[in-house]
Amino acid sequence: MAVIALRPVVDADLDALFDMMRDPEAVTMAAFTPQDPTDRASFDAKMSRIRTDPEITLRAITYDGRLAGSISAFRMEGDLELTYWVDRALWGRGIASQALTLFLKTVPIRPLHARAASDNLGSLRVLTKAGFQRQTTEIAYASARRTEIEETVLRLD
Repeated sequence: MAVIALRPVVDADLDALFDMMRDPEAVTMAAFTPQDPTDRASFDAKMSRIRTDPEITLRAITYDGRLAGSISAFRMEGDLELTYWVDRALWGRGIASQALTLFLKTVPIRPLHARAASDNLGSLRVLTKAGFQRQTTEIAYASARRTEIEETVLRLD
């Protein structure tokens, strides 16, 4: 059985994380991504800011010791928000679900909020399986799709 673990993000992870987060199919599915996911300078600046902000919890997700993605919690408009990204080549293996279970033990603050494109059924399944409850839907601009789409807002108490 594969071992899923969390650890701090290190400099050696950045190239792989950048590649994961600019994968066209994954970007389209995530929908709410940076305006230009291929902009390495913006990615590096954001990661530098995230990694040094004591208010943000960022962890690398590993799968049998290999980098598989990232997961983090950050404040947005006063709410603690969750976000995660798993390498598309590893989708469907339960990695996001197991990583989220581990992360929720690391970040005990509640409520915790999450958002996903309403048509991203895989991500919605991961979140509801972990106990997140659907709160509402909103229409928001999705950079990756260059249009407004429905986004589901969830909350874990």
